Amino acid sequence: MMDSLQSEIAATAARMVVEEGLEYGPAKRRAVKQLGLPQRAALPDNDTVEEAVREYISVFCGDTQPAELQALRRHALTWMERLSEFRPHLTGAVWNGTATRLSDIYLQLFCDDPKSAEIALIDHGVDYEARTVTGFQGTPVEALSLSSVCPGLGEPVGVHLLIHDHDDLRGALKPDARRRVSRGDSSAVRALLEAA
Repeated sequence: MMDSLQSEIAATAARMVVEEGLEYGPAKRRAVKQLGLPQRAALPDNDTVEEAVREYISVFCGDTQPAELQALRRHALTWMERLSEFRPHLTGAVWNGTATRLSDIYLQLFCDDPKSAEIALIDHGVDYEARTVTGFQGTPVEALSLSSVCPGLGEPVGVHLLIHDHDDLRGALKPDARRRVSRGDSSAVRALLEAA
């Protein structure tokens, strides 16, 4: 019973992720509400939601999603080249292959000086919004969010630069329990683009 409830939450959340561009956390909470479940209902983990997202994409977006993903990866690479001095790594849906035209681009920057990336944006006249988010190690990090027109999609997408300490890069490239790497540098992104 519990498993089928969690798969139902995951499937509902996956639809919201793909069709509305929601992040996993808010999508899971909205799915619980939409399904009329108690607020304390056990939520599926992100891996379960990601599998549901992949399933949803293959059934409903198989004809459009691959091109949208390529456009977003190319645009991410453009930003990675612009910010190369900060050792950018792509993460999130654009990295793992579940992105659609509604997905944002997430780049983790590994800086010697946390303010240097912000200064670089100011120097290039880029408008951005700064806020604090939870980083991949569970600690607060600064996020610089901006809007940038993605040429392959012909519309603006959100680009989020998550500022990490240079030393955080060491542990960042270890594969998880399922042997997957959660982020990749520009050469890894180029390899993904060429493989497609």
